Amino acid sequence: MCGICGFCDFHRDNSTLPWREAGHQMGEALNHRGPDDKGLWQGRDCVLVHRRLSVMDPERGCQPMVRERGESIFTLVYNGEIYNAPALRRELEGLGYSFATDCDTEVVLCACMEWGEGAASRLEGIFAYAFWDSGMHRLLLCRDRLGVKPLFYTRVGESFVFASELKSLFRYPGLTPKVGRESLCQVLGLGPARTPGHGVFEGMWELEPGCQMDVTPGGERTSRYWSLASHEHTDSYEETVERVRGLLSGAIRRQLVSDVPLCTFLSGGLDSSIITAVAAEEYRRQGRPALESFSFEYTDNDKYFKASAFQPDSDAQWAQRVADAVGTRHRVLRCDIPNLVHLLPQATRGRDLPGMADVDSSLLYFCSQVAQDHVVALSGECADEVFGGYPWFEREELMNADTFPWCPDPERRKEVIRPELWGRLGVADYVQDHYRRAVASTPRLDGETGSDARRREIGWLSINWFMACLLERKDRMSMASGLEVRVPFCDHHLIEYVWNIPWQMKTMNGQRKQVLRDAAKGLLPEPVRSRPKSPYPKTHHPLYEQMVRAKLLTILDNKDAPIHAIVEEDKLRAGLLSNGGDYGKPWFGQLMAGPQLLAWLIQLNGWLEEYPAQL
Repeated sequence: MCGICGFCDFHRDNSTLPWREAGHQMGEALNHRGPDDKGLWQGRDCVLVHRRLSVMDPERGCQPMVRERGESIFTLVYNGEIYNAPALRRELEGLGYSFATDCDTEVVLCACMEWGEGAASRLEGIFAYAFWDSGMHRLLLCRDRLGVKPLFYTRVGESFVFASELKSLFRYPGLTPKVGRESLCQVLGLGPARTPGHGVFEGMWELEPGCQMDVTPGGERTSRYWSLASHEHTDSYEETVERVRGLLSGAIRRQLVSDVPLCTFLSGGLDSSIITAVAAEEYRRQGRPALESFSFEYTDNDKYFKASAFQPDSDAQWAQRVADAVGTRHRVLRCDIPNLVHLLPQATRGRDLPGMADVDSSLLYFCSQVAQDHVVALSGECADEVFGGYPWFEREELMNADTFPWCPDPERRKEVIRPELWGRLGVADYVQDHYRRAVASTPRLDGETGSDARRREIGWLSINWFMACLLERKDRMSMASGLEVRVPFCDHHLIEYVWNIPWQMKTMNGQRKQVLRDAAKGLLPEPVRSRPKSPYPKTHHPLYEQMVRAKLLTILDNKDAPIHAIVEEDKLRAGLLSNGGDYGKPWFGQLMAGPQLLAWLIQLNGWLEEYPAQL
């Protein structure tokens, strides 16, 4: 994976030096995404910049990659992995193209030269790219179907500016990040999630998944090249299980391609265990050394773990059981509590926004440890959004909540925000408006009613909002460590098929994700295959809450801390900061309860220090 950025201006003057320096500064903000190489290309109207994390053909795959044809110059910067690159290469060779490298970058460049906007629908993988065509005098931006790879953009005067991360945009001359009313509604009302396509800062946007943008002297035009479609599912249950098995195993095997060390994240849950089992078997089939797998734990969690409806048991024994069964070289990584707290500000900077508190900072720590020995990892992220593994697909009070089901009770966050600010910003109406728009965009199935229709809405919200939040977390925390993480459950062929599997099949015999469990028969030990869902682990050590409470109290004791303008301090001191956190009632998702709310407020204060709000 890599980092990309750049800009174009069709009305600029001839002062080239400031342009090149602007591109250099934007690229420097993305060094963490590509520590192996850097490159910059400058044309008359366009600058493209790249930071490279070498995965395929490390010697020859440098970017920006340039080709000439006649009088036209074609230039590409690209971040991602194309899993059908070999097939596309053969097709392009049949059309007369020759290749000087073995990397997929050259395939994407030639595909864009040949098919232009039509290239996107031919690419299978995770990607974001910018393609400059001097003959057509245009810049083409594109993002993968599920939005695994990020791509933000804005305008500064006559200049169109884009980048993999917001922090890179902020390095463009004359661009000042602004936090206004809508920014605060996104963060306070919807955060850590955000509206698809919304860049939170004023005037900042993100190209939506499955979309591309054509930038020309006449302006910008956005088009969608992929979307989910609802239709009747006609396969029998047995056929469905077999199809799921084939689609998923195919996606995993395709994503094992790499010229650098690769591993898997293994929690011992169903999703990561399937990926690890298929990957380990493929390694054996190819005669490669045993696959390495990693599980994540926290210091002393064995002493303090408390089972809940969301997290019925801990992962440690299950991960080792799977590793022994499928034959991986397994390592357990442990994060201590001081590191978990210490990395909260760094996690905010990685995301450019207040995030998922210690859920982010822990992943940042673990990825930094994995990156010491590996460049690529496979993760089980996104299976629950696709197969309906979350409680809000089943629990009536969550499923029927007239709001986003992972945040059904706005009072949990509202109670710590100044009521006059909450009201003046119109946070409640803002959230409700965005929820209703999101539900209205659900691709309906003719004749579907009642709970089936509602579950389709929940699935749509989960894929487009909640999954997007988790993918953002995964990308920023891993890339901040120079680690590429791939997500086989985000394969669009798999998602297109599973989207239309009826709920009765997904939960055959009343068991959540049963169709996936049946697809895993013979791959996993039976107790693992039937194990109830347990989400990404979090610490239960009381020291964590003590440390974040003390840190937040220190912030509140500073009269200049920007958070004073946001929080209802008296209620906060008398409530969460004196009575202890509630571990059992998440205010966002499944993991973010009382201690995470304290940590999120720490992140919010740090964010406001860096980007003062226009209150």
